[in-house]
Amino acid sequence: MNAAPPRSRILFVTDLAYEAKGRRYCDEDIYLTARLREDFDVALCHPLDAASLMETSAFDAVMVRNSGPVLNYQADWDDFRARAARCGARVYNQLTGRADMLGKQYLLDLTAAGYPVIPTVDDPRQADRLPEAATYAVKPKQGADSIGLEFLPREALAALTPAAASGILIQPRIDFRYEVSFYFVDRAFQYALYAPDPERRWHLERYAPTPEDLAFAQRFVDWNTIDHGIQRVDACRTPSGGLLLVELEDLNPYLSLDLLDEETRDAFVAAVKAGLRAQPAAAISPAA
Repeated sequence: MNAAPPRSRILFVTDLAYEAKGRRYCDEDIYLTARLREDFDVALCHPLDAASLMETSAFDAVMVRNSGPVLNYQADWDDFRARAARCGARVYNQLTGRADMLGKQYLLDLTAAGYPVIPTVDDPRQADRLPEAATYAVKPKQGADSIGLEFLPREALAALTPAAASGILIQPRIDFRYEVSFYFVDRAFQYALYAPDPERRWHLERYAPTPEDLAFAQRFVDWNTIDHGIQRVDACRTPSGGLLLVELEDLNPYLSLDLLDEETRDAFVAAVKAGLRAQPAAAISPAA
């Protein structure tokens, strides 16, 4: 009798104790690791332990999931990326992304390139390039999870000193009908969810995207430089009916798997398993 082939070993990076408003990170990762164990041997570790465990060669791939905002451990994340490149680790998501994986600079780049994104500048002296608004969102370029976010009137922007303005983004506070998120695995669309009430961002429901919606979301996934990994395209629906990009999460997007029907959840898990098997050796974005 032939022995069964050895199972691939996955190092699953997560912070099960991280608390996020409106989301249960730990529940999602407990579910996902249980499903991955159907096909792989899986070990969980905290983000601060990932680099040293990755270098032991005990694992065939590293999967970064709900690890919390990188801003909380930036030096350790930078070290993880550097060590992954040196040892050729297979990291999922690929570390070649140029969206949230590298901060919020991409919002400036996409604005300059004419993409349908909330208009963004990083200099208070350029505020006149933004649409008129009652208030403006000011947030760190390296921010996440609303860390450091504040809303200021236009006159307060001019009062920001160069030191205070360093490393920030400025956007008009957009009136919108609702937010909608599109979820992709290895560049292929999986499902969409939306928040009907703008005041309750994480009270999500299933959303049936139109062909135009999917073309909008796919455009940003195609712009990004990740072939293997999970991406979430967050957008807002404006009063005129168009969509504007809010965020392209390509590092550790929360997936809201508990809101999906069993068939959709199974299809998503199958796509992730296939992606893990196909994931090549590590490569790092030149922009990193």
